[in-house]
Amino acid sequence: MLNHKQCDAFLAVAETGSFDLAAEQLCITASAVTLRIQSLEKSLGHLLIVRERPCRPTQAGQSLLHYLQHSRLLEQSFIQNLTGHMNTSAFYQINIATNADSLATWLLPLLQSTLIEKKIVVHFQVDDQSQTHHLLEAGLVNACVTDESQAMKGCVAEYIGDMNYRFVATPTFAQQWFKQGVNRESLRAAPALIFNAKDQLHTAYIQQKFGLNPTQYPHHFIPSSSAFFDAVTMGLGYGWLPYYQAKPRLQDGSLVELDPQHNIDLPLYWHHWKQQSLQLNVLTDLLIEQAHAAMN
Repeated sequence: MLNHKQCDAFLAVAETGSFDLAAEQLCITASAVTLRIQSLEKSLGHLLIVRERPCRPTQAGQSLLHYLQHSRLLEQSFIQNLTGHMNTSAFYQINIATNADSLATWLLPLLQSTLIEKKIVVHFQVDDQSQTHHLLEAGLVNACVTDESQAMKGCVAEYIGDMNYRFVATPTFAQQWFKQGVNRESLRAAPALIFNAKDQLHTAYIQQKFGLNPTQYPHHFIPSSSAFFDAVTMGLGYGWLPYYQAKPRLQDGSLVELDPQHNIDLPLYWHHWKQQSLQLNVLTDLLIEQAHAAMN
């Protein structure tokens, strides 16, 4: 039988990455957190937390984290079904992993009214769309937006639409650096904009079409969707923007497409548990029905 206080301590450390932060969250001392987790590890016969900075779950800890996160949602849903209502003053927490561009563009406007109406608070974790499903596998989130089409055991992967990207720059930047067109020579000279080292959208396109890798052209790393957009519109470089962001600037002429014949459609999927809470079901239905139209 799992001890409730020990499990709460484990959850707090796994979610915050720190014994001290977990202690603040639980309003107990860090030594009390340590004792509870040590007792839990002893009772289960496994090391659950790697004591590093930040702390992280071991493989056994990931299994426990997944179980506890999922159980917490199902418990809240069960109470709601049994009593017919939730505490009207309480908010329902859901943990979601998503790529930065979705969070910066279409995702919040789509969820807004449902989050308010259903009294849901979301703890978002942001990573590259190729990595977010790993956070679900690790039990750190309840659902995720990802480009991975295959669901892990116990989960469902729902296609929610293609996020369209355009290869853009300001007219001044294009005139300065791509006067003779986009080619290997001009790409070797012009500064590119890339989100971060995990971002394959730009690097894969340049590699496949022009045979250049990132070591062969100058580039900025700008790991913020809003700052990335600002950098493009300031003329700091060229890069791929979601059409959701680029459309008004393309229409008013303040941005131009560098390769109008080629744009990228990034398929996105919503991964969630087969058994999930009513609130997560509501978000799932909303995303399946409306995300495709919302993201472009």
